[in-house]
Amino acid sequence: MPDIPSPHDGKRALRDHVLERARVARAKHGPSITAEVMPRLLADPEVVRYPVTVRFDALGLQPGEFAHAEQVGTHPRDGFTLFVHPSLQARPETLPLVMAYHIPPINYGDIAEPEDCEAFGAALLNLPVAEYYRRLCDVADSLA
Repeated sequence: MPDIPSPHDGKRALRDHVLERARVARAKHGPSITAEVMPRLLADPEVVRYPVTVRFDALGLQPGEFAHAEQVGTHPRDGFTLFVHPSLQARPETLPLVMAYHIPPINYGDIAEPEDCEAFGAALLNLPVAEYYRRLCDVADSLA
């Protein structure tokens, strides 16, 4: 009788895939992931499974929220709009941090947890997870 994967096995497989996508993105678009690189990275189907349009608009953002991805149509293949707080447009150093965080939910939907988002962003930007998280908190705090 074959082994049945546990929920932990599923989470581990997802995390491994998230980290692999970050490695692919970094190898293709790095080593430095900047605001100028992000449009190409977001358009790369090896990294981001569905089309993404970035819109600098606070529409739908909660207080202190720096970005939010919304599905455009009835199916993810119809694409997503990534709403980014408009004040961040003038702070390009923040864009890779905040955009990277939303790639796992775009790729995997609701099964992507905050820890997956943090792991992806940290790996993409070659930062320890704690440092990536600290920088994200600094961005969020700056919007309050």
